[in-house]
Amino acid sequence: MDVFVCAGCGAELTAPVARVALPDHAYFGAWEQLHPPLMESGTYAVDPLPTGQPWRLWDEVGEELAARQGIYAPVYSVSFGPRGRIVIAPGDSRGMAFIPEKCEGYCMGVDGRDGPNLACTACGSAVATRLDDCGLWQAVWLEPDAVRRAPSGLPAVPVPSWDELDPQSYAVAPVELDGSWSFRWEAAVTVALAHLVVACDARPVALAGPLADLLGDAVAGYLPAGPPALTLGLAGPRRPPLRPGADVLLVPRHPSTGEAWRPPDGTVPVVPLDIGVWAYLAAPRETSPVPATGRLPDGVLRDDYPPPLRPWRPFLPHPYAFSHTLARLPAVRRPALRAYRDRFCTP
Repeated sequence: MDVFVCAGCGAELTAPVARVALPDHAYFGAWEQLHPPLMESGTYAVDPLPTGQPWRLWDEVGEELAARQGIYAPVYSVSFGPRGRIVIAPGDSRGMAFIPEKCEGYCMGVDGRDGPNLACTACGSAVATRLDDCGLWQAVWLEPDAVRRAPSGLPAVPVPSWDELDPQSYAVAPVELDGSWSFRWEAAVTVALAHLVVACDARPVALAGPLADLLGDAVAGYLPAGPPALTLGLAGPRRPPLRPGADVLLVPRHPSTGEAWRPPDGTVPVVPLDIGVWAYLAAPRETSPVPATGRLPDGVLRDDYPPPLRPWRPFLPHPYAFSHTLARLPAVRRPALRAYRDRFCTP
C-alpha cells in the first residue's frame, strides 16, 4: 500500500491506496448525468498517456509527433499535457482544499477546465484536480509533478494470478434499476469494439449465444456484413477448455494489471474487455426452480426468481469511446485499418 504526498512539503495527500488498472470507462460518461466515483475506495490508477492542457491541433502536430504522444490516427487535437496522472476516489483524498478561482464547471459541479483546482493545505501548492460535473466520473486526479509516492507502512497488496481470481466477484450487470444501460457497459463494450476492429482487420465477425443477444447490434454497426465472417468466442479463466474454430477471443482484462488474459497456446488474437462486463457474459444463466412439466404440488408456495431487468432501449455504443480508443492503437496505421478509419471515423 502506498500514500501520495506533496512533492513540495511532504504532507500526506491520500489515504493508503493500492494500484489497479485504469478503468476502461475513465473518460467516457453520459452527458448531463451525475456519476458515481470512478475508483473503488483504497485504490489508485495511473494513465501513462499525456492528458489535459496544453492541446495542439492535429494539422499543426502531424503524424510523427502525434505518434510520440500515443495518437496514431487523425483527431481534432492532441494533448501535450503530463504523462502519469494518478486518479483516486474523492473519499481517499487528504490535506487538500479547493482553489476558489479554479472551480468552474458546466452545471452540476467542477470540471477542471482551468487546470488543477485542489491545493495542498500545508503549503498551498496546486496538486490535483477534482472532477464531479455532469458526464464525468467523480474523481481526484493527482498531478504527477506535484506529488510523489511514499510507503504507507501497511503491507503490500499482492497481485492475484488468473488462477487465484474469482471473475464472478467482479461481475457488473448491464442494466440499471431504472431500465437504462450501465454507463460502464456502454463505455467498456465500445472500447472492446475498437480492439475487435483491429484484431479482425475490419473484416466481418459472427457472434453466437449471449454475445449475439447483447452485442450483436453494436458489432453490426461497426463492422461490415456478409461472408466470409470470422467467429468471436468467449474465453478466459475458469471457462471450459477452448474448442477449435474461434478466430478471435473476447477475454477479460486483469483488474490489477490491466493485462489481457491469454490462451495457453497464445496463437489466437484476443480482444480485451472490462472484467466486470466479461464476467457477466461468462456467468452461467440461472433458471427459475419450477417443474419441467405439470404444476407445483398443492401446498407448495411459488419461489420464482425475479425476472431479469430489461433495458428500455437498444444498446448504443458510446459515441466518443470508439474513435478515442481506435486512434490510440498503433495497428490502426495498417493499410486495411487506415481505409476503415477513413470510412467510419472523422477527426
